Amino acid sequence: MRLLFTMDTKDYDPNGKTFVRPSARGIIVRDGKVAMVHSRKYDYYKFPGGGIENGEDPKTALVREVAEEAGLCVIPSSVREYGLVHRVQKSDLADVFIQDNYYYLCDVETDPIAQNLDDYEAEERFTLEFVTPAHAIRVNREKDHGPKDQIMLEREARVLERMMEEHII
Repeated sequence: MRLLFTMDTKDYDPNGKTFVRPSARGIIVRDGKVAMVHSRKYDYYKFPGGGIENGEDPKTALVREVAEEAGLCVIPSSVREYGLVHRVQKSDLADVFIQDNYYYLCDVETDPIAQNLDDYEAEERFTLEFVTPAHAIRVNREKDHGPKDQIMLEREARVLERMMEEHII
């Protein structure tokens, strides 16, 4: 998969304990808008998706995570690679947090299903919204998101900008 960009804060001890957590994220475009998960508690947008479990194929994780977070059923035959964002930073989980975020373009079934949110996702009141890229970028960059990691929010904004540059949206 092509590398879109790297986000490396260089705020960590490179010899310290490392925690690696890859993720798969869905890019779903409809009528010039993109499906995003909105945290109503902290007012930010993210692509639906999440962590790839040990031994799990990234596309399998994509289908599972999009259904859980957004209540959307990915059509497996529609999944196409978009790009990878490599992120390295200090974390509460370890001295060095490494995350390869795999982004996939995909189509979804018309009828949504019930979300199956983790406790923290339910507490943040994750809600599916189809929004313009400009709106999601503006919210992620200009609003106060409390304790949320601004690097993660900037990652999503930069992917949206890249998609606009490439006329995907």
